[in-house]
Amino acid sequence: MAVLSSEAVVLRTWPVHEADLIVSFFTRDYGRIRGVAKSALKSRRRFGGALEPMTVARAWFAERPRAELVRLDQLEIARSPLSGPVDQARMAVLSFYAEVLDECLPEHDPQETVFRLLLSVLEQTTAVEPEPAESGAAQPWMALTYFSLWMTRLMGLLPDIGHCMACGELLHAAEVFFSGFTDGLFCALHRNGSASTLSPDSWQLAQKMLRAPASAFAGERWPRRRGQDLRRFTLQALERHLEKKLRTAEALGRLGG
Repeated sequence: MAVLSSEAVVLRTWPVHEADLIVSFFTRDYGRIRGVAKSALKSRRRFGGALEPMTVARAWFAERPRAELVRLDQLEIARSPLSGPVDQARMAVLSFYAEVLDECLPEHDPQETVFRLLLSVLEQTTAVEPEPAESGAAQPWMALTYFSLWMTRLMGLLPDIGHCMACGELLHAAEVFFSGFTDGLFCALHRNGSASTLSPDSWQLAQKMLRAPASAFAGERWPRRRGQDLRRFTLQALERHLEKKLRTAEALGRLGG
């Protein structure tokens, strides 16, 4: 039974037996995997501090014949989300990343583009910014917006956002609408009665984000309300695909995210 190794990000953990944990982790080379970490709650040498969600680590694990779970032997921390300032908003955003990836990604299916997306938004989410000065903590709304938009696209749930889904005509910033029941964006003529407006700033922002890395937006001011309607649009698409409500999205909603 060969031991495999890969760069990985911890998604979730569940207790099992007295000191063992089931760990869901997303690897660069092997995709999303679930494994048993024996005595994880007791072994600081093999897992100390590395089992927090969104911890980036080097993972060593072994696949067992006919077993659903791998044997997770060790995690060596490369970057921890707890190494910088912690606030409620940032922790809610990190939990959202973990839930979306754990629910959306098939097991044992390498997703290099998604992995690179995750690393880029983690860097922006955990970066410490000088504003607001009173808290000194990172404001994660840009990274959350970028992640939600790109995950929707990478899951194949984001049609051409430059044209109306119904008629194919070019959209104009002042008249862009989305529905909670259908993918894509619509013009004023073809919106339905329950359609919501996507603001000109959010529509233009989405087009920019699909052409540039997350780091390109790092220097911009991101108040809580900026991109809020864009995040709602992408969240609705993800939840339609999953056919369930995302628990962490409710927590973000309470924070105004």
